[in-house]
Amino acid sequence: MWDDASALRMSANLLFGLAAALALYGAVHYSIHLPILPLRDIQVTGDVAHVTHEQVEAVVTRELRGNFFTVDLAHARAAFEKLPWVRKVNVRRQWPDRLEFSVEEHSPLARWGSTALVSAQGEVFEAAINATLPVLQGPEGTAPEVVSRFQAFELALEPVGKHIVHMTLSARRAWVLKLDDGMVLELGRDNLDSRLGGFVAAYERTVARMPQPSTYIDLRYTNGFAVRSPGLKWTGKNI
Repeated sequence: MWDDASALRMSANLLFGLAAALALYGAVHYSIHLPILPLRDIQVTGDVAHVTHEQVEAVVTRELRGNFFTVDLAHARAAFEKLPWVRKVNVRRQWPDRLEFSVEEHSPLARWGSTALVSAQGEVFEAAINATLPVLQGPEGTAPEVVSRFQAFELALEPVGKHIVHMTLSARRAWVLKLDDGMVLELGRDNLDSRLGGFVAAYERTVARMPQPSTYIDLRYTNGFAVRSPGLKWTGKNI
């Protein structure tokens, strides 16, 4: 074998390749496991209005482990997404010592029940806010549907200058709206768009001309609606 030049060259090449691979492995292992390339900078980007510096610092201190190579990006992302207001996070490494978190916050459309908020995407989340927002309510899992209906009803009410301050979808799937002037609209379960559209079309020549503000409108009739107003005798159905 040792007299075979071709075999010797092959053996030398194999040994050289093995040595190079071991050297590369050793360098990578050294870089990853020894205290070099520490993370020195955390950058948060995006339209961030509610996530605070203190919250970011707490996540970094409590959750981030390892150096530039070993930090678990999936774990880091999950830790940030647990913060109030945070909807979605993308995280990436920036050589040589930075992690960049691109944060998308929830944008609240309304309150959901008494303890949570809901976004325009129908996503329910918990966060503190002092702003005056409409209140939406519905059975568990109905937030996307309720939000969609709220947006459609708001658009339908634009011609009469009304806005919804409270809207409920009951367990029996009946809809009730309370408007910003205190008026309550009972829509029921069926023909929602046509019922509300009929109310809007007739509003100026009926409800708007009443001597006292109407407090309750029952839209569940096939033709027309019933009105409750101070000073008027109630002739609608009992609820």
